[in-house]
Amino acid sequence: MQLQQLQQGAGGLSQEQLTQLQQLASGLSPVQLAWVSGYLAAFANQGAAGQSPAEDQPPSSSLTILYGSQTGNSRSLASALAQQAQSQGRVVKLVSMADYKPRQLKEEQQLLVLVSTHGEGDPPDDAMALHKFLHSARAPKLPQLSYSVLALGDSSYDNFCQTGLEFDQRLHQLGARRLLERADCDVDFEDTAAQWQAQVLERLATVSPATGAAVASAPPAQASGYSRSTPFESSLLLSQKITGRGSVKDTRHVELSLEGSGLSYQPGDALGVWMSNDPELVEALLRLLALEGEQQVEVKDQTLSLRQALTDHYELTLLHPALVGAWAEFSGSEALAAIVADRDQLKTFIGQHQLIDLAQRYPASVDAEALLATLRKLTPRLYSIASSQAEVDEEVHLTVALVEEERDGHVRQGTVSGAFAHRLQEGDGVRVYVEANDNFRLPCDDTTPVIMIGPGTGVAPFRAFLQERDARGAQGQNWLFFGNPTFTEDFLYQLEWQGYVKSGLLTHISLAFSRDQQQKIYVQDRIREQGAELYQWLQRGAHLYLCGDANHMAADVEQALIDVVAQHGGFSIEAAQDYLSELRSSKRYQKDVY
Repeated sequence: MQLQQLQQGAGGLSQEQLTQLQQLASGLSPVQLAWVSGYLAAFANQGAAGQSPAEDQPPSSSLTILYGSQTGNSRSLASALAQQAQSQGRVVKLVSMADYKPRQLKEEQQLLVLVSTHGEGDPPDDAMALHKFLHSARAPKLPQLSYSVLALGDSSYDNFCQTGLEFDQRLHQLGARRLLERADCDVDFEDTAAQWQAQVLERLATVSPATGAAVASAPPAQASGYSRSTPFESSLLLSQKITGRGSVKDTRHVELSLEGSGLSYQPGDALGVWMSNDPELVEALLRLLALEGEQQVEVKDQTLSLRQALTDHYELTLLHPALVGAWAEFSGSEALAAIVADRDQLKTFIGQHQLIDLAQRYPASVDAEALLATLRKLTPRLYSIASSQAEVDEEVHLTVALVEEERDGHVRQGTVSGAFAHRLQEGDGVRVYVEANDNFRLPCDDTTPVIMIGPGTGVAPFRAFLQERDARGAQGQNWLFFGNPTFTEDFLYQLEWQGYVKSGLLTHISLAFSRDQQQKIYVQDRIREQGAELYQWLQRGAHLYLCGDANHMAADVEQALIDVVAQHGGFSIEAAQDYLSELRSSKRYQKDVY
């Protein structure tokens, strides 16, 4: 009825204009109609006919939000921030740094940057080009720009939030003004991020009142409604060991049901898994610290028992520098204090111990409140998805390596991997959500060749890639590099790869089993051996993918790729590095390393 009344009034439109408008509206989706509605409202608010929105819109009303994300956290926070800003009537442009044209910076008036730090202080892949541009002589002066930076990182690394720090400092050097001081987030980032978001929106409202015309440019939320903060309770279908009895590794193929969730994912995405701590670990910790499990404590405005708080809300298996430092004070241990004072020693120590090791080796008297104040909040673990929904429908598959070590006569296990290997039974619930990874995608053109490098559990997403390409009937050639300790015990998904070779889907499979001969052979050795053909594939337009360990493997493989390009392309090492950088910029070289 309302639509008919509007059409009858026509707002002064001619019949021809009204017909054109109706034809346009009939071809638009609801999301597109919402965008057009906001656009026209902004246009109408100008108060002067004949001017374009770009000419008449006050610059202060337009807000650009840029994000650079390796695992999806910055992207998720940026999307939530965009939606909040839009709800306040602000015109918002939300853009991945990978899709942003750097020279647009000189046109921006208000900018919010959310960016993570990857590895030892590096920008995430999608932020590299913008980061490089900003730190080059081509970067423009930005006196017109007001900005603020939210930096995400991990204080276990020396260069904590380094990329956010560099963006913040460089924008300031170029003449931009800070709306709000940079906020640095650790791995349990939610509280710090929420505080920064509230403060920066409040600051924007003070210096730049919204026009009341919101343009919806943020991506829609996950249709299912499930996310990191509201995970889906999936059901465990299978946790099967796929390494042999004699293997030095325990690697599991895990299948989970997504039935009824509406969750969808693409090859290259990750699955976030929330897992409570092992109840036996919690009890052992309570005994060592002589704490009463039923003691009541406050956690996020809830009153819980200490036992429940430690089980469901706090990180017990991953240490961080502040915790080790606090424990040195609690225990009065000079030996532990000496470790804390040596950054290299501390880094090694953190990677080899858990909280219960601290409690056992460095006895301390600590009350419940002081203990919880030193602990990080429990966070989900991300796993590369090892399946395509074209193949498995309402299931999701993972490839999970058990994290397990023996210390002081006790077995220490990872929170999630230990649960999949030993604690969970078929039918048990597992809280999950999908973390999209647009920086690790198959080429749209199914005729494009693909080179996949995935030793160990790094092979997981390539199982999804090949399932997807098989389902699509993709004609592009596929080449897989895989490595592990031994052929007989560690050839993950062997029968599947052999089936793909037989069908012709997998053109080449290059294997490196490091312990099957006297001299160890790794995937980077196979890359060099077959460098001539690999370079030819790249010259033919192949997309290159790397997944797996970031600490050692990724750097070794990248050096091998540089050597191959230099040798077979006739480049200098510097030119070969530029060649790979160009592949990365054009999204033909994508990494998922952890």
